[in-house]
Amino acid sequence: MTDIPKLLCCAFLTAGAAVPAAGADLEAGRRIASSQCRTCHGLDGIAQIPVAPHLAGESAIYLQTQLKAFRSGTRKSEMMNVVAKDLTDEDIANVAVWYAAIKIRVEMPD
Repeated sequence: MTDIPKLLCCAFLTAGAAVPAAGADLEAGRRIASSQCRTCHGLDGIAQIPVAPHLAGESAIYLQTQLKAFRSGTRKSEMMNVVAKDLTDEDIANVAVWYAAIKIRVEMPD
């Protein structure tokens, strides 16, 4: 027997992960990424250094959650805690929408 409430909850959570923050500003996100993120993560979301993750195509919700955790200190990273500490909720939403909006293409090997 299928647990319908659990399936519906998962469907709504999955659908919500792709929804950008209301009122987020893509251009403002690009500016923040250009000034504060590109050295490690690249303006295009492709990491420039081995220890930084790629951000292109990640969900805005995921990115916002992680940036807020870095800002509050609940997620520890010597570099990211410093970078995120002065970001406002609006800054976080904007940069998250910027990186989420970057289209990535996946190709299976032959």
